[in-house]
Order: sequence, then C-alpha cells, then structure tokens
Amino acid sequence: MRYPLVILLCVGLLHQAVWAIRMDKLADNKTCGDAECSYVLSMATVLDDFIAPDCRFINLRRGQMVYVYSKLTPEEGAGVFWSGSVYSERYVDQMGIIGYFPATVVKETQKFMEDTVKIPTTDTDFYCD
Repeated sequence: MRYPLVILLCVGLLHQAVWAIRMDKLADNKTCGDAECSYVLSMATVLDDFIAPDCRFINLRRGQMVYVYSKLTPEEGAGVFWSGSVYSERYVDQMGIIGYFPATVVKETQKFMEDTVKIPTTDTDFYCD
C-alpha cells in the first residue's frame, strides 16, 4: 500500500521539475542578512507601480510595503534589483511570494540588518515555476 504513494510523490516531483524554466541570471552576487537569505534586510515602500516582465519578478503597487530579503550586486551597466515580498493586509494573495523588483521603484524605510554577507547567486535564484 505504501508503493503507490511513493510513486505518486515521485511523479509529482518530476512534474514540478519538468515545468521549471531556467532564466538568465540578473547578477553574479547578492547581499543578504545570512547565508540562506532568510532574514529580512529591510522594509521598503513602493514609490511607483511595477508590472513584472516575467516570473522572476513580482508586481508592486504604489504605497505597498515590501520586505527586502536580498539585494543583487550589479555589474557595470546592469540594473539594480532587490528581492522581496509584499507585506499588506489588502494584498493577502501576494504575501509570501518572493520575487525581484527594481530598487528604483522603492524607498527603504527601515533597516533591520546592518551586518550583511555577500554571496554568489546560483541558477536556482532565477528559476521560474
């Protein structure tokens, strides 16, 4: 009786792996509060609406609050992107979804982490489901 459950679990994992799309890297390094980027670096307020161009990014609306988890370290001529998730009772459907957004569309309002670590990004940082 256990085997059908194991088979279903394996098929489900394979199904998810097949549908993941590897996207171009946005940067080679990122700044985080810890090695896993699990601590919130700061809180920011959205200054302008931002429509996500692909699944790596999140949509933002002016006035929303965003938890910032990492900041991509730009290379020369590259844009600066941060990753985070929306914090708002009005947008519960977006809470917990982490994605990238341009640093220029937000204003950092409160810093939580002064000590940060710079770590290399990996391909999994830029996968789309």
